[in-house]
Amino acid sequence: MAKRPATIPARILNAAMKLAGERRWGDVTPGEIAVQAKVTLAQLHKAYPSKTAIVRALIEKVDEEVLSGVDPSAFSEPPRDRLLDALMRRLDALAPYKPAIGSILRDVACDPVAGLCAAPGLLRSMAWTLEAAGIGSAGVGGRLRIKGLAMIYLSTLRVWLRDDSTDQAKTMAHLDQRLRQAERLLGYLPDGGRKRKQAAA
Repeated sequence: MAKRPATIPARILNAAMKLAGERRWGDVTPGEIAVQAKVTLAQLHKAYPSKTAIVRALIEKVDEEVLSGVDPSAFSEPPRDRLLDALMRRLDALAPYKPAIGSILRDVACDPVAGLCAAPGLLRSMAWTLEAAGIGSAGVGGRLRIKGLAMIYLSTLRVWLRDDSTDQAKTMAHLDQRLRQAERLLGYLPDGGRKRKQAAA
């Protein structure tokens, strides 16, 4: 069966990530993305009216991959293990774009406005990550979990960007340590698995 050609949004996303992996994301222009993707500026604007929209699309793409990997039978596992698995799935989904992610994060760190624009998307992703791990993200407790998980995730991203090993051992060790600290010091992870089983019963 012949491979389907990539859609225009997919071509734009891949082109933008390729350019971001080659140089500073802040220096990449919409015109360059359009040329790389072989689309017109009008097509680019229709698909993604801003570079922020392109980054948001990447985050949503990764969210879908994380959620598609949910195994309901794993809800009986400890919450920390479920979160570790969900976050590692997220990093695996980001792996093809690793140089671009580093470029984008460096740009956000130097641009407070870009950071503020990216924050809501990050928090939404963390909420979905909690749900993928069978841990509630609603209410006051849920909001605290979302923000705490975002801090853990950003910390882990910095390690992941420097981790060139095939088994991602340094990344997994760092993430596991941070989740254990959160569980031990903050009472961060309630037993979502037990609640899920009770609700199913």
